[in-house]
Amino acid sequence: QVQLVESGGGLVQAGGSLRLSCAASGIDFGRNAMDWYRQAPGKQRELVATMSSGISANYSDAVNGRFTASKDIAQNTVYLQMNNLEPEDTAVYYCATWIWAGRSRRYYWGQGTQVTVSS
Repeated sequence: QVQLVESGGGLVQAGGSLRLSCAASGIDFGRNAMDWYRQAPGKQRELVATMSSGISANYSDAVNGRFTASKDIAQNTVYLQMNNLEPEDTAVYYCATWIWAGRSRRYYWGQGTQVTVSS
C-alpha cells in the first residue's frame, strides 16, 4: 500500500524559508518519480516540482530559482526547500507519485501540508 506523509508546513513571513518533507512507503522509491504540487484557495492544483527516478528536478516558472527538490533514498523521503517565499506561495502543498496502470497513470497523494506566507 502506497503511503505518502507530508510535514513541515507553517506560517512564515515573506522572504523567509520552509522545508517540506514527504515520507514515502509502499513504492520503489529509487525508481518512482516524485512530484510536488500545490493548491491555493479557489485555484486549480498546480505542479511545482517533479523529480524523475534520478535526483534531478524540474520546476515551474513560478518557483524556479527559489525552490529546490531533493531525495534521500536511504530515508525514503523527498524534500522541498522553499526560499525567498512570497505571499503568492500560500497554498496546501502535496507530494505525489504515480505508477502505470495499463496505459494511464495512477496517482497517489499525501494529505497535504499548509504553507502560509504573510506580507
